[in-house]
Amino acid sequence: MIESLIALRYLKSSKGTGFARVVTWFSFIGIALGVATLIIVTSVMNGFRIELLDKIVGMNGHIEVTTYGDVGIENYDQLRDNIRAADTNINAVIPQVEKQAVIMLPNSARGAIVQGLTLNDLKDKKLISNNIESGNIDDFKQDKIFIGKRLSEILNVNLSDKITLLIPEGVVTPFGKVPKEEEFEIAGIFQVGMNEYDKNCILMPLDTAQEFFDIKNRVSKIEVFLNNLEDLSKTASNLVEVVPSNLQTLDWQHADASIFHAVVVEKNVMTLILSIIVLVAMFNILSCLTMLSSNKIRDIAILRTIGMKRNSILKIFVYIGSIIGVLGTMTGIGLGLLISLNIEKVKVILDKLSNSNVFNEEIYFLSQLPSKVDWNEIIIICSFSLILCFFATLYPAFKASKFNPIEALRF
Repeated sequence: MIESLIALRYLKSSKGTGFARVVTWFSFIGIALGVATLIIVTSVMNGFRIELLDKIVGMNGHIEVTTYGDVGIENYDQLRDNIRAADTNINAVIPQVEKQAVIMLPNSARGAIVQGLTLNDLKDKKLISNNIESGNIDDFKQDKIFIGKRLSEILNVNLSDKITLLIPEGVVTPFGKVPKEEEFEIAGIFQVGMNEYDKNCILMPLDTAQEFFDIKNRVSKIEVFLNNLEDLSKTASNLVEVVPSNLQTLDWQHADASIFHAVVVEKNVMTLILSIIVLVAMFNILSCLTMLSSNKIRDIAILRTIGMKRNSILKIFVYIGSIIGVLGTMTGIGLGLLISLNIEKVKVILDKLSNSNVFNEEIYFLSQLPSKVDWNEIIIICSFSLILCFFATLYPAFKASKFNPIEALRF
């Protein structure tokens, strides 16, 4: 088509359109950066949400059965069987002791969360059993414990080393209660990828934990893992019927709702803010085409004089803006996907260039920068950019098509 050829010629031409070409490049770069940034941010935020869900639910279960106080759950074996029989969607039911303890160091002390569970239940807890870096899972017995990798680095300990745990409530003596401390051998080191668990969590055999914390025949809570997360509400309702009234059932959506709500809100706000970049680029296209139409007024007059219709003039400038928009959007998609799919490598490069830790796991909870590309969101971002660019061409294109060739040729 003649209109598209003229549009390409105007884009390539440099005669008398120096500033317009600068604005054209700014428009192209603005669209590309805006689209790329939107893709990167949405992919990282998606990754955050998925990783947090996998890690938090993988450690705590989809549904928890707990007491209203700190008395513990009795007859937990029978309750576990009742929970298993309550719904076919239930994959695993894990009674667990969860208490706080103090790790005694030569010159200091630090707190830790001790989780007591059986060997078979540990194997069912896939987030841990699939991420044991050192040691054999079958060594999880008697007075042997598993600790997170980050914690082992902080304590500077390894397999077969021993650490001392202390609990303030302790034991009763004729002189009153005194703290209780005991040594435990490290039989395994795990890394689940969530910093809070890797540096604060200690796993202990259930019977050992019950004896250490003096809560024999009781557990702190029962974790329930599901096969299908979509049926969470239905399964939770079924559990209410078999769980005694002195206990409560709490699903992950309520227990950790604030965390996931904050991630979603932050993603929406960031998307809204970064969309302004594409909006600014749209105004650059509008400015570029307005200046170009003013510079090409004699060309437009000549084209109109030789018989070119107004619609064809309009198409020329629509094509120019559309070409800038399409090329900028496609470049942005390519750049965004390249960075999103290699986000950890980009992080390493930025760490070296800035000589700092760009993604501090102490702040962001996760040990690696996550990224998950959602192709539906890519389509939405692409469509949003192309539509904005198209609308940006309409005013200057319509204005150019309205030039009176007689008036234009006077100049």
